[in-house]
Amino acid sequence: MAKEQSNGQEDEIPKEELTDTELALGNDDDASGQTPETEILQGKLAETQDKYLRLSAEFDNFRKRTLREKMDLIQTAGESLIKDMLPVVDDFERGLEVIEKADDIASIKTGMSLIYNKLQDFLSAHGIQEVKAMQEPFDADRHEAVTNIPAPSEELKGKVVDVIQKGYVLHEKIIRYPKVVVGE
Repeated sequence: MAKEQSNGQEDEIPKEELTDTELALGNDDDASGQTPETEILQGKLAETQDKYLRLSAEFDNFRKRTLREKMDLIQTAGESLIKDMLPVVDDFERGLEVIEKADDIASIKTGMSLIYNKLQDFLSAHGIQEVKAMQEPFDADRHEAVTNIPAPSEELKGKVVDVIQKGYVLHEKIIRYPKVVVGE
């Protein structure tokens, strides 16, 4: 390899004339059969492999932990929403009990209005708003037309004249489209 033969004798080529590859492959053999440069490279290789294995294991643990946290989040995502809704359910139950015993219709109406307002406040607090549709120009991206009827007046042509089912928006995203009747 890096030795020349002349007159049957092997002469060593000076280190300055060896290429980096020849140096790495080892020309200066010591007692272990490896050159100091080879030992350094093997040490660096072992260190790099160790770092790679540790980093790979760390990433695998991170991935597993993230998946576990994501599953926990999905399972409990609605927990706070449900907890906040329980007082409204309690009010409805109390209202139903009162309806069975009460003779005063006005107080029942008042109680139901209070519960409805509490439910509306709950929805608003959680970013849920009603889609305004009544007498608005019909927009196929925001409304679901159930039917068309002759407009009762000229200014209601192409506008929503009745809302069959209210629609709702959650933080600017429509979660239920309003079902509407459009005037022609």
